[in-house]
Amino acid sequence: MKKHVLIVDDEAPIREILALMLDQNGYRVTEAASANEAQQAVQRDPPELLISDLQLEDSDGLEMISQLKKLVPNLPVILLTGVLFDDDVVRDSLSKVITSYLPKITPLAKILEEVRRVLPS
Repeated sequence: MKKHVLIVDDEAPIREILALMLDQNGYRVTEAASANEAQQAVQRDPPELLISDLQLEDSDGLEMISQLKKLVPNLPVILLTGVLFDDDVVRDSLSKVITSYLPKITPLAKILEEVRRVLPS
């Protein structure tokens, strides 16, 4: 059975390229353009991994992640964002909420590598 990944990003091209890459590598993918869509998707079909942007049009990404983790408590999260953080912020603050942090400029091969690390088959 394919592992289920939810991608949340308000930029359609980002969602589409990630979904295509993950689908081609054997994952089942759901896309959401907003925190509200993500909430509905998780209630319908809980994912095994969340890949999310930080800045969404309708919500703060970290707030949305916290809400989704109430529905799926052990949900691993890869934060894929254009907001750059230094290692101390990631280690001291973000690591309490997310599993992994990647800048949006990360090559697809590296993103796939991280997905495989966080969500082993």
